[in-house]
Amino acid sequence: MKQWLLIVGAVVLTACSSGSDTKNYYQLPMSAQTGGQTTAAHGNRLLWVEQVSVPDSLAGNGVVYQTSDVQYVIANNNLWASPLDQQLRNSLVANLSSQLPGWVVASQPLGSDQDTLNVNVTGFHGRYDGRVVISGEWLLNHQGQLIKRPFYLELKQQQDGYDEMVKMLAQGWAQEAASIAKEISRMP
Repeated sequence: MKQWLLIVGAVVLTACSSGSDTKNYYQLPMSAQTGGQTTAAHGNRLLWVEQVSVPDSLAGNGVVYQTSDVQYVIANNNLWASPLDQQLRNSLVANLSSQLPGWVVASQPLGSDQDTLNVNVTGFHGRYDGRVVISGEWLLNHQGQLIKRPFYLELKQQQDGYDEMVKMLAQGWAQEAASIAKEISRMP
């Protein structure tokens, strides 16, 4: 059984790495919730998305793929078009802006009376079983009160390939943004 898994893993890796040295670049798509629309930035509540951090394994150019319970591969030819932490932060700001009416959400400081959100992403990768994983924790400073929440999502890819993997990662990130927005909207 273990030999069979190793053979399947080798075939998958060969299929992902064989062929030409053409490099493919990926950018997280705008979610359906934001629709690429811009909204007027006005509101009486301010939220600064200060930082979205990723570990070194995700901070490089290569898209990350988990090949077993303990092994990860960083792609050489399937690369992020811009730094992943920037993509995640921009997407989060756009999603929160559309889901928090009455709030101004920005990636820049907004003043002294603002809430501050920091997100530490520990997992943002595809996996050998056809799923993607989005995990980490976020920390919100709301009027001096600290609120910390972990998150872990697994979504099943509908098709094989990096295109589908990136789309599913973006979908999961949008779901997490919606969860954060829901939590923020409950605050007094």
